[in-house]
Amino acid sequence: MKTFFRFLSLLPLVFAGLNPAAAQTSRQINHQSQAWFSVNTTARITDRWSVLLDLHERRTNFMAKSNFDFVRGAVQYNIDKNLSVALGYGHMWLHPTTPGWKTVSNENRIYQQVIYSSKIRKISLLQRFRNEQRWQQKIAGDKLTGENRFTNRFRYLLSITIPVFKNDKLPSLCISDEILLHMGKDVVYNTLDQNRLFTGIRQKISKDLSFDTGYMVVCQQKFSGYQYDLNNTFRLFFYYTPVLHKKHKV
Repeated sequence: MKTFFRFLSLLPLVFAGLNPAAAQTSRQINHQSQAWFSVNTTARITDRWSVLLDLHERRTNFMAKSNFDFVRGAVQYNIDKNLSVALGYGHMWLHPTTPGWKTVSNENRIYQQVIYSSKIRKISLLQRFRNEQRWQQKIAGDKLTGENRFTNRFRYLLSITIPVFKNDKLPSLCISDEILLHMGKDVVYNTLDQNRLFTGIRQKISKDLSFDTGYMVVCQQKFSGYQYDLNNTFRLFFYYTPVLHKKHKV
């Protein structure tokens, strides 16, 4: 099982080995330690409609400096208790990683998603399909070039929550993996953009509030095709799910 999880986390490296053009240059792997925090809100305002709002901050060198700040909002339609669709917008402030650089790159994105939740006995499964249209500011020499890079990114997440104790007030085991693929005129060597593998615990705080925390390994292939970030990440995500109307039939 450990071997399988390691294979998933390193999928971009596996695919790179199948790309003859990228393989002509020696592979460079940048190892980083990071911390990722977020609050994810799903507020149900009617039986069928919900409002989504996510706030994220990821820091690098564990906690030393900001890597990115991100806000994302959407309107979600609940088809039934297991299936929902959403349309939304997100904005990211990506901080420079080159020593001495100060210019922040802005990214605007529109996204569409489908979420399906199910159960196998006591094990909860969540599958999320997300499509993102992304406009990223290009930077050269610590200055904005006035140009944007457009990519269309497809994401698939499978999250599994496994109860460990009979008492539901105690934490459950949480395992998830997300594969991210993108395309665009600048995408030549890295169609498989990232893989994010997480393992940790999920804890319920109250009826509307819970969190998961644990270890995530993120492997991201750069546009060059031979450069990679391999991020060992501490993750703490909160989930707030209030029901803001009296009747709840869906």
